[in-house]
Amino acid sequence: MPKTEVFNREDVLKQATEVFHTKGYNATSMQDLVDATGLNRSSIYNSFKSKQNLYVTCLKVYENKYQRIISKLLLESNSPINAIKSLFNIYLKESLSDNTNKGCLIINCKSEMANQDIAIHKFLLNNQKGTLQLLEDLIEKGQKDKSINKNKSKEAYALYLFSSMQGFRMTSILVNDKNQLQGLIQTTLQNLK
Repeated sequence: MPKTEVFNREDVLKQATEVFHTKGYNATSMQDLVDATGLNRSSIYNSFKSKQNLYVTCLKVYENKYQRIISKLLLESNSPINAIKSLFNIYLKESLSDNTNKGCLIINCKSEMANQDIAIHKFLLNNQKGTLQLLEDLIEKGQKDKSINKNKSKEAYALYLFSSMQGFRMTSILVNDKNQLQGLIQTTLQNLK
């Protein structure tokens, strides 16, 4: 008879995510995860099968958190260009409040692990595909309502914004000046108008 989990899975994932976010995948040892979660190694392996599976689960939880935030933002936004600006402002606010300069877990993962693990690579591709689709939909709506120019296709602008957002997240690890970061957002959005 298989053992049942006797711990709060959500808390364990939150604690493990914090360790991975702080140290990265490769620098995180099983002992780090044991210390952070309070679980023993066998509980971690029985519940998550491997460090890699735990990491991918943490990435999915992190991604789902942002999907909820973005969905709420899209419902509250009055125009596509304002929705895009709000996305950047979420990243701005988060960057300015990140006292440890950890950056974004998914972007950190991309830098560290994108070409090292098939499951992680697949997760990152799916994340990118979903984000590009969201941006393409916003661009298309903005081009229809003329708040976004038609100088480039929705696909080209979506990739431009995706790359800009990732660059913004990386830049904001070292640049914590609100005015500089807001200027970067304005310059990025100016190309759409």
